[in-house]
Amino acid sequence: MNKKPTLNLDGIQIPKKRSYSKFYKTFGALLILFGIFISGCKKDEFAGEVVGLCPTVTSDPMDKAVDVVLDKVVTITFNTPMNASSINNGTFSIKQGNNVIGGTVAPTANAAVFTFTPDAPFNPFLTYTGKVTTGAKDTLRTAMAADYDWTFTSIPRISLTANPTNGGIPNGAGNFAQGSTATVTATALPTFAFTNWTENGTIVSTSASYSFKVNGNRALVANFIPIPVGNSSVNLSSSPAIGGNSNGSGAYPTGSRVTVNAMANAGYTFVNWTDNNVVVSTSSSYQFILVGNRTLVANFRLIPSSQFALILSSSPAAGGMTDGEGAYNSGTSVTAIATANTGYTFANWTENGAIVSTSPNYTFSLNNNRTLVANFTVRTFTLNVTAVNGMVLKTPNQLTYNYGTDVVLTAQPSQGYAFSFWSGDASGTVSPLTVDMIVNKNITANFVLLPTGTGIGPVLPNLGLAGNYAILTKTGITTTGVTSIIGNIGVSPIAATAITGFGLIMDTNGQSSTTPIVTGKVYAATYAAPTPANLITAISNMETAFTSSNNLTAPAPVINLGAGNISGLVVPPGLYKFTTGLLISSQGVTLVGNANDTWVFTITNDLTVNSNAKITLGPGVQAKNIYWVVSGQALLDTGADFSGIILGKTLISLKTGAKVNGRLLAQTEVTLNANTVTQPQ
Repeated sequence: MNKKPTLNLDGIQIPKKRSYSKFYKTFGALLILFGIFISGCKKDEFAGEVVGLCPTVTSDPMDKAVDVVLDKVVTITFNTPMNASSINNGTFSIKQGNNVIGGTVAPTANAAVFTFTPDAPFNPFLTYTGKVTTGAKDTLRTAMAADYDWTFTSIPRISLTANPTNGGIPNGAGNFAQGSTATVTATALPTFAFTNWTENGTIVSTSASYSFKVNGNRALVANFIPIPVGNSSVNLSSSPAIGGNSNGSGAYPTGSRVTVNAMANAGYTFVNWTDNNVVVSTSSSYQFILVGNRTLVANFRLIPSSQFALILSSSPAAGGMTDGEGAYNSGTSVTAIATANTGYTFANWTENGAIVSTSPNYTFSLNNNRTLVANFTVRTFTLNVTAVNGMVLKTPNQLTYNYGTDVVLTAQPSQGYAFSFWSGDASGTVSPLTVDMIVNKNITANFVLLPTGTGIGPVLPNLGLAGNYAILTKTGITTTGVTSIIGNIGVSPIAATAITGFGLIMDTNGQSSTTPIVTGKVYAATYAAPTPANLITAISNMETAFTSSNNLTAPAPVINLGAGNISGLVVPPGLYKFTTGLLISSQGVTLVGNANDTWVFTITNDLTVNSNAKITLGPGVQAKNIYWVVSGQALLDTGADFSGIILGKTLISLKTGAKVNGRLLAQTEVTLNANTVTQPQ
């Protein structure tokens, strides 16, 4: 058997021909080995990385990076020069979830470095995925061994808005690293007061300076309220903003007692409250009588590393003031002082819930950080009321009342009696009466017997010819649905075309018209004489009655009964003036008195009668003796059961099913929807 000789070079069999010289044999083997070498991948030149056979890549941002800036240009770096045409959006991409991020892939002066510039900044606090595929090749057309995938997370963002937008200015929005502390501030504009910060409708802070640790995106709303008439504002801020928080800002009745509270953040101590740079209190809980708008600054100081802190607070905040908070050298003798506010007594000092002293002046050696709470106890009082031939409602009705509680007393006479005056620890003839509980009190409501045939309450302005109508307006009457009106209706100076939905049928004399839904006559300024002249007089009488009712001063008016909400009340005859709107909820309201008693309600804004609310008239009370004088709109909701005469400056609107025992006299229009209006006798 003939066997062909071969040369073996590391497992490569090379046929050996006797005609070859030794030189050519060796040279051929080296050529084969060189081809094998150049067809493989370069050695990885990056220290610390595994030596591979193909190109490798690193990224900026690196894998699992966080807090990546939103305008970041993503960079990839290879360990060898790359074929630029192979690095494109198909081989180098960024995704957020399943969404591909648009952008531009570009080479740099360094043939191993390429960039991805997004078409738009990254969104805050989202995780993105980067990918470089094996389609990326080096200058020798060698591909990576596998795709390279990595992720990174963008930096969180704090966004701020104001509600309403003209109420104030929030500051501190921006991008913040995870785990960092952000401080946002809210500054109220004139005529507004800051109330709180909310997130998704939930209150997160009542301090205008709000500090928190960032752990993701947050969308905060700084809420402001307009300062109501008769109120003053308290606006608070912190200096420095990161030093601490405060609460107590808002709008309060002028003359009321207000308490503001300052709380130092970690690493700070409270110093004082200032107003226009003047120190007004060194207590973190500061109580004062509000006589006008105030802008207070809670000042804080950074605790030096060589000192210990004494932090003080009051519980409740309105209970009293403290003094002595600050930073001190180790071993310093310190006195914490507690002073009770009026209506409170000092109880004790506690630390972590444990009592450490029952003395308001607590002296000790400060050898470590301490946080003390001055505890106060509110004083309570009793209110006894007496009534014969009537009764008195107490709101709220309690056995005892905390110091400073306002209690509203409403005198309600029995049938045939009228409230006369208060005696004991109260005086005057105004009912309801607000009582400030600062001591124990005994109060008597006195009532008098009414002579037969007489009534109490204001003298009602004469309606004149306006009293001939169930509905009288200047700009129109519209109805939908099945409406029923018992009495006359009229419009002037507008024409009959402003009466819509009634299906009018003109009388033969041209002075009036009829309709199946009106039990009475329909009149308009465009009808035949004497209708136009009569309507001019009726409209004038209506306007005069409106003005005269607003000018009534006797008997002494009750101002803002129920703070503009008389729902659930029992209201005796009288003159009631409201500088706001007036609400009657579904609880309704009851008017009690005799057949000759009168009621006049003058309302600066809207009269709102909620769905299914009922005005209940006590025995003998007559709807014709009740005037509702409304400078805003009179709005009767679905199913309302209303009694009395509405003298409206603007719109009177009745929703589905509402009914009225009275008159609707509007200086603009009346709108109806399946309603019943009955003119009282």
